[in-house]
Amino acid sequence: MQENKKGASGIIIMLISAVCFSTSGMFFKFISWGPISINGARNLIGSGVLALFMFITKHKIKINRSVFTGAACVFLTSLLFSYANKMTSSANAIVLQFTMPIFVILFMALFYHKKPIPSDIFACVGIFGGIVCFFIDGLSSGGMFGNFLALCSGCTYAGVFMMNMGKDSDSLSSSLCGQLLAAVVGVPFIFTETDFSASVVTAVVAMGIIEIGLAYLLLSIGILRTTPLAASLISAIEPILNPILVAIFFHEMLSAAAFIGTGLVVITLVIYNVYQVFAARSAKKISNLQN
Repeated sequence: MQENKKGASGIIIMLISAVCFSTSGMFFKFISWGPISINGARNLIGSGVLALFMFITKHKIKINRSVFTGAACVFLTSLLFSYANKMTSSANAIVLQFTMPIFVILFMALFYHKKPIPSDIFACVGIFGGIVCFFIDGLSSGGMFGNFLALCSGCTYAGVFMMNMGKDSDSLSSSLCGQLLAAVVGVPFIFTETDFSASVVTAVVAMGIIEIGLAYLLLSIGILRTTPLAASLISAIEPILNPILVAIFFHEMLSAAAFIGTGLVVITLVIYNVYQVFAARSAKKISNLQN
């Protein structure tokens, strides 16, 4: 029962984290800065949120190989995706980044000898298909190097969801260090910007607190309570929610394909997570009977 509750809480935490991540498109609408400047500022503020949480909870920062590997994944995911957005279409960048559940399956098989079960494959196919359907109108054949960077960001994003798999790992420490690295790279570019109006500064601060700080805090906690693959699949709701929030607040229209893609992602997630809960309960009952 306790494991089921832990799994359920992990799902809820990851969903809230995905909602926080999905606010980026809405905040970007208010900010006229370049993507590297925005990335530096939001990560600087986000790292402050994580540092404050760790100070209040007396969570000591860890410095070791596993933490640095996780930090590199956090940093590279942010950096690669920022550059990919400049070199290819946003739709291409988002679709290719969210190949990350596929990379999670590959890495788990290669490094931890954990083979995927049929429900994992079903969920990957359904969710990736839904994301492709959602963004199909914006996909293009150009920008091959940008597409490559976006695919690389999907690979490193998979590493973010596996931050707790290494020896002596600590997802909070990895998230904090990764954000500080992104801030070091991006903050100098802020001095090249000219628009520091109240609306821009407010949006940057809100973005740093919600879309980076709170989102990564919840992700760091959520991946402790669920598997890397389940966490990555739940997070696939993020690219769907992002344009939906923009459409709601800025009265932009969504295509019929976008609605179909949304339905496919949501239905797949519901089926997958309900199956996971029932499978865990069945395994528990069998274990109790055997004992």
